[in-house]
Amino acid sequence: MRPLPFVWPYALFFWAVNVWAFAPEWKVVQSGREGAKGADSKDSGSIKVIMGGTSVALALAYPLAFVKAWSFPQKWQVPLFVAGVLMVFLGSVLRRYCWRALGEYFTGDVKARADQPVIRSGPYRFVRHPSYTAAMIMFVGIGLALGNWVSLVLLTIATTGAYGYRVAVEERALLDAIGEPYKAYMKERKRFIPYVV
Repeated sequence: MRPLPFVWPYALFFWAVNVWAFAPEWKVVQSGREGAKGADSKDSGSIKVIMGGTSVALALAYPLAFVKAWSFPQKWQVPLFVAGVLMVFLGSVLRRYCWRALGEYFTGDVKARADQPVIRSGPYRFVRHPSYTAAMIMFVGIGLALGNWVSLVLLTIATTGAYGYRVAVEERALLDAIGEPYKAYMKERKRFIPYVV
């Protein structure tokens, strides 16, 4: 059996949600690339790491999904496909909510200003980097929808590594620019999952 994202009518559902979810990400990437070129950017190549890591992982995950030996058991295919597509959708909703919560302080690259407040509202009440959590949820969702263990593991590792690097760069920049208020926030909230990590 082919992976469900390539089987009608599942393909329509999968690709429609993915186009809707990733269309606004294009603007974020474009602004991030441009912003990373600026003299005031603290990006340290993190936009390139995210784009490179996720692009390579996706380029490998899709063809690997056709390897039947690594497919999820047949009875799990449809439920995990639905769960995966829902994760892509809900991850994108959470990303958009994060962008609104950050307002003018949201950028595609890493920037921090001394006059910038620590945002503690919306999803930032629960974790320090909910937008990156949401992005990882989206990629893990694609892995689940592909119905293949190797694709899932590859996408999980690549996005965790890429966003882990971004967070290290971003938190260093925020500590340098904001100082003690951000240090206190780091002690109060976990990075990605409330009370866990």
